[in-house]
Amino acid sequence: MAQVTGTYPAVPLISKHFDSPADLPYKVDDDTHLVRGTQYGFNICNSTTENQQSNCQTFYFNGPNDFCITAPPEPGKLVADLEGEMVAWCSKPGYGTRLIPSGAITGLEFRKTPDYIQVVGFIDQTQVNMSKDDYGGEMDSGGADGRGNPMGGVFFSSAFGPLVNAPNWVNFIGGGQFALKVCDPSKPDRFHNCEHIYDRIGAAYNLPNAAKDGVFVQCDADNADFPGVYTSNGQVMTYTQPDEALGAITTMPYQPKVPASSNCKTLTSAQLFTGLPSGSASVTGSSTGKATGSSSSGPKATGSSSSTGSASPSKSTDSGANAIVISSAATVFGVIFAGLFLA
Repeated sequence: MAQVTGTYPAVPLISKHFDSPADLPYKVDDDTHLVRGTQYGFNICNSTTENQQSNCQTFYFNGPNDFCITAPPEPGKLVADLEGEMVAWCSKPGYGTRLIPSGAITGLEFRKTPDYIQVVGFIDQTQVNMSKDDYGGEMDSGGADGRGNPMGGVFFSSAFGPLVNAPNWVNFIGGGQFALKVCDPSKPDRFHNCEHIYDRIGAAYNLPNAAKDGVFVQCDADNADFPGVYTSNGQVMTYTQPDEALGAITTMPYQPKVPASSNCKTLTSAQLFTGLPSGSASVTGSSTGKATGSSSSGPKATGSSSSTGSASPSKSTDSGANAIVISSAATVFGVIFAGLFLA
């Protein structure tokens, strides 16, 4: 494929399709001459690459006990600096990736809707190479330059039928919490349901939920309103997220609405997660250095809409949907929304 020397790839990541993991090239992102440099990891992943140093960037999301999240390949840096280099950490073995250590996930809610699946939960993020005070960001299949965050990251899912490549997805991690949504690639609204332009307002608005720490539950559920879409006085409105250069977001015109759920089943961590390694060495204290928006592979494309500090700074055992609490702390990509990461 001809290389491009500017910012944008000839074929955006979201437009690249693979029938199965067997069809993946070694690196999905082959645009080596673009601004952010080369893809950090690789996509051909198997038993030979499954270890806690794996840089596999092929992800899966099939159910409440079978998913992969994005997390740093090494400790010591903020997620805001590593979005393009995040690697796969999975909840079960067999994918050729790193594994989320046993006990790291302390609660989650899984929702299966007509158009997508999502999981929102609580995690000891020091066990996946994040400092405890990293409020994280949003990874997605778009990115400001079309290469995705991480670059070359691809998702597969069997939740909608036979295993398929699911190009529309979004993943928040930080503040001791994570949230992952993957949209059914056969549905016409997949782009709207897995929108990734509302990174600064966090997972409560992008993945409305009722997750609680210490509780493991799976449910069927209705689709949520599209991120950014709400009804006020009977009129359907669309929220426009302000540019981060305008400063902190101090008010919101609406609160996220958690859709109805049914057929909920309470589970335990022992039922969900087996075959995982024991916890890794904790990463304590502050991350080294201040986030600058650059990655180890070169300068970050400007105007990124895929990183925030949108997690809550502490674990909550009840819903935070009834009050907007906005911290004055800031990351390079905007404000930290305290109490808004989980609904």
